[in-house]
Amino acid sequence: MNKAILSSDEIPRQWYNLAADLPTPMQPPLGPDGNPVSPEMLAPIFPMALIEQEVSPKQWIDIPEGILDILLKWRPTSLHRAFAFEKELGTPARIYYKNESLSPPGSHKPNTAVAQAWYNKQAGTKRLTTETGAGQWGSALAFACAQLGLECKVYMVRISFEQKPYRKIMMKAWGADCIASPSTETKAGRDILDKSPDTPGSLGIAISEAVEAAVTDESGSTKYSLGSVLNHVMLHQTIIGLETKKQLALFDEKTPDVVIGCAGGGSNFAGLAFPFVHDKINGADIEIIPTEPASCPSLTQGPFVYDLGDASGMTPLLPMYSLGHGFVPPPIHAGGLRYHGMAPLVSAAAVEGLVTPRAIHQLECFEAAVTFARTEGIIVAPETSHAVAGVVQEAKRAKEEGKEKVIVFNLSGHGLMDLKGYEAYFAGELQDYSLPKEIIEENLKEIADFPKPAVAKTGRW
Repeated sequence: MNKAILSSDEIPRQWYNLAADLPTPMQPPLGPDGNPVSPEMLAPIFPMALIEQEVSPKQWIDIPEGILDILLKWRPTSLHRAFAFEKELGTPARIYYKNESLSPPGSHKPNTAVAQAWYNKQAGTKRLTTETGAGQWGSALAFACAQLGLECKVYMVRISFEQKPYRKIMMKAWGADCIASPSTETKAGRDILDKSPDTPGSLGIAISEAVEAAVTDESGSTKYSLGSVLNHVMLHQTIIGLETKKQLALFDEKTPDVVIGCAGGGSNFAGLAFPFVHDKINGADIEIIPTEPASCPSLTQGPFVYDLGDASGMTPLLPMYSLGHGFVPPPIHAGGLRYHGMAPLVSAAAVEGLVTPRAIHQLECFEAAVTFARTEGIIVAPETSHAVAGVVQEAKRAKEEGKEKVIVFNLSGHGLMDLKGYEAYFAGELQDYSLPKEIIEENLKEIADFPKPAVAKTGRW
């Protein structure tokens, strides 16, 4: 058997909430005064149902039928055994990939886009604003809003806006308005352009613009939607790992040895990994690896701090690994991984030792992605290539150790809208870039006076 497919009636009907199981409780987001943010403070940008999920102590949260009806357009997605890839690598490992490229926008992002759009529709929201890096999240929210009759405006990081023109065409096809960030439409954008007119942009800047556009709508009919980082986004993505567990059983596999996902803000990694983190908390022997760019290494080089989620202070302070909210990453082609911080839930799991982050250079990632394309046939997104590169490393390790291991990774999106990156790779135009520690230290000066989170862990892992 080379793939496992679940029937529609086998789709998970609940999301898994890791926050309920963490050995050390999550630390709260903080307001400008250093006090915990109340649900009422988040109400201008999120509907109350999502705010309740953000702070929920429940382990399982039901998925409404209205959301399931839309998810069933493409879910459950298939789990594949990568036989040809294994053969090419000469590894005794059994490699499986969860194919999240099967959604209409081509990535995992609609799992939460649909949920967020649905809850907003129920709350009477008329339009949503958001940011996007590589364009996968923007196109996912555009798709979701089209399904539910909502208006959508997307602020796309300028370098990706220029590198990936067809993403904005996808958004337009679904009725969304996409503009390059920083823009002149918001005060946050104008302030950045005054200081750095040639900036490539960043997710932090685009978030500032999208939040500002939502909170300045005096009619109150506009809300903000975030594609990663926050707890409710991680929650919605866990449908990936929950399906994967059922499908591994169809392959007669029990607990995997290694689980891998690329990590920028943390959503696709969390989606696959969190149900397995639950198993690890309860005694399973699993290595869980978030892979990130060496040029934007928040988990592997950033400290665990309280920092803003955006560039201009529109968001609360979040307890996370961060390179500083003012950090503008190099314009690598994995635009969706160019975020200065990491999801608080992923960060908490890293502090506890439940996950072991790894940074990888983009040339190694593209090399792995090309090998995967020539064996399994799928051209993966530059973001996903970081997961594929991690799989290659682990497959080679299994070969060196002579061990039969089960490796599972999340194929978080296809790269058919990202072929310019592959073109640059084949032309020899890409370079590796290691972020100098001096740049990190300089960016962190801006948050030196922020409150400090407790680095609390049990020491069990």
